[in-house]
This record gives sequence, C-alpha cells and structure tokens, in this order.
Amino acid sequence: ATVGDGVNAHLLTRRLRSAPVWLRFPAAVGTSPSFLCIAGPKGDNIYEWRSTILGPPGSVYEGGVFFLDIAFTPDYPFKPPKVTFRTRIYHCNINSQGVICLDILKDNWSPALTISKVLLSICSLLTDCNPADPLVGSIATQYLTNRTEHDRIAKQWTKRYAT
Repeated sequence: ATVGDGVNAHLLTRRLRSAPVWLRFPAAVGTSPSFLCIAGPKGDNIYEWRSTILGPPGSVYEGGVFFLDIAFTPDYPFKPPKVTFRTRIYHCNINSQGVICLDILKDNWSPALTISKVLLSICSLLTDCNPADPLVGSIATQYLTNRTEHDRIAKQWTKRYAT
C-alpha cells in the first residue's frame, strides 16, 4: 500500500510507531538530567500525537506544563508535521492559535529531521526566542525594548495558563 506521493505506508507506519519520544534537559555535572518533553500517539491513531513540554529551568516558562498537538500527514516524513501549542503562551514566535514560527516546520524542513529534533527545537525556542522572525510583532518589540516587562508578562501567563 502507498500513501501520499508513493510513500510506502509500511515505512511511514514504522517511523511513527517509534514512540514515545522522551527528551531530557542537560543538568549540571553530577546531577540527573531533568525531564523536559514527552510525545506519543493519541490512542491508536499514529497520525495524531500529543506532547507535553515542561518549561525549561531558568526560563520565563519554568514551572509551566505546555501541551502541544502534533499532526502528521500521509506525506510525512517528506512534509513537516503540524505542531501547535494547546496551552496559551506569551511568546513572540507562537501566536494565540498556538501556531509556531519555526523554520524547520516550514521552508527548512528535511525528511532527515525526526520528531525528537522538532521537539528539541521547540524547547530551544522556549529558552531563546527569535524576535528577528516573530509571529507576534508586538511581543517581539517588547522583548527587544522592554525585556523586564516582557519577562514579567511571560511569567504571569505561565502561572495563569500552564500551572
């Protein structure tokens, strides 16, 4: 059986069934790494995944628990998955609908990228936003011109929506 542009359905199924995905945050020397992210299929549908990301330690999102939906098309891995935040977050690269502005989810997608690498990139975005390529211009401007206020609001949103 084939799907998409002749992609072998068996290979697609095998790649998506390699779940769950666990990512750990590097910890200080001599300590255990802390849990950062897990992802896996919702029930029996291998094309629909759910991910949970813990706000990275030391970031304005620390202490938050963020839920994401991941949708794979039959063209995966030749087309990127659609990843959206279900938890509200104050971030210049993530809009109010949960859409994420991340180059590897758009023009810089490669079939060599795994869902682990995608999630690691999203976790990195929570530590270091990219105000040069914002999805929410007003938040990017605030980040660049009034970092104290930006961080206060981001922490407030994390406490309100992600704890």
